[in-house]
Amino acid sequence: MNILVIEDDAEIASFVAHGLQRAGYAVDCAGDGCKGEKMARSAVYDAAIVDLMLPGQDGLTLIEELRKAKVNTPIIVLSAKRSLTDKVTCLRHGADDYLAKPFDFPELLARVEAVLRRSHEPTKTECIESAGVVIDLVGRTVRRDGQRIDLPPREFALLELLMRNAGRPLAKAYLLERLWNYSFDPQTNVVDVLVCRLRNRLDRDFPVKLIQTIRALGYVFRPS
Repeated sequence: MNILVIEDDAEIASFVAHGLQRAGYAVDCAGDGCKGEKMARSAVYDAAIVDLMLPGQDGLTLIEELRKAKVNTPIIVLSAKRSLTDKVTCLRHGADDYLAKPFDFPELLARVEAVLRRSHEPTKTECIESAGVVIDLVGRTVRRDGQRIDLPPREFALLELLMRNAGRPLAKAYLLERLWNYSFDPQTNVVDVLVCRLRNRLDRDFPVKLIQTIRALGYVFRPS
């Protein structure tokens, strides 16, 4: 799983990143709020750890902007502010948890594991619907504008992943890891081939093409 650490204190960022890596997570780091927001918008992370006192853009504003942009990555706030008011403010503005500094790494790791469990719990949603496309997750069927579209299992999984992240480009490396459990090989074209097959079934007979290529980023389901 991929974790984004947004922390301007290099010593703390290194401490957190190394601890998470030892626990088996992939970690990206940003040293200011503007860069952190850009990274959180342009890639898919399983969780983010955000300091409040950041240069460029403070952590609270960063969280608000991500939530406005429908980025639902679970966020744990790290802050030297210890008051109940500060904690409540962060939670009300979109944070999922709050940990005051100084902290013990085992507690931070436990909180990361907790938000990951919550975010990956099965939901009661039985259908995903966008732009006339309806995925029935129980019956494993797909319809577009009422027309049934039969998809093999991996194409179904690709469409589900794209629609759950509608409007957000998903990198080839991310798709490869999620759909095949492979590490990214820049020479492989299996993702491109799968996307092409899905497009032939989902977009070919319709004037609006929903699955689009974003150069240097990946692929996106764009409903409008």
